[in-house]
Amino acid sequence: MTKEKKTAIVLIDIQGRLAEIMYENDKLFKNLQILIKGAQLLSIPIIWTEQLPEKLGRTTKRISDLLINQKPIIKSEFSSVKNEEFSDTIKNKKYNHFLISGIETHVCVYQSAKDLLNLGHEVELIVDATSSRAELNRNIGIEKIISLGGKVTTVEMLLFEKQKIALGDKFRELIKIVK
Repeated sequence: MTKEKKTAIVLIDIQGRLAEIMYENDKLFKNLQILIKGAQLLSIPIIWTEQLPEKLGRTTKRISDLLINQKPIIKSEFSSVKNEEFSDTIKNKKYNHFLISGIETHVCVYQSAKDLLNLGHEVELIVDATSSRAELNRNIGIEKIISLGGKVTTVEMLLFEKQKIALGDKFRELIKIVK
């Protein structure tokens, strides 16, 4: 019997000046905003992390302003999974399918994906909603996640996959979000 998918989006460490120097950061932020708005429309849970905000700064305002009803999980670990609050959250909510986004692809995103895969969870990397300072590091991070069994998707692909049908108010609203 196949286990039912219990999905969550993970937004990893989109914060401080570091976020502003990511490879193709304008595209990154546009896609992250579409992802968050679409997830909220479609009721896809979001888990949001910050890495040492006292040192790296808080989540970039154009992202945190969309998450006003949530608080980030504060961590010092590169892998979100190694953080007790994150680990407890995914266990308590019984999440087993993770749509991962954030920065940097080759550090915190990669290590989080690796650890989730090692726990037997399904991982999809949202490739147009993740980045690193250097394109090479981003690409290698993506390749390593795939080599470990992770899948890739894009913001639009996952939102339309979750929507399932080209009818109704949610579909019309989703079209406005992705345009």
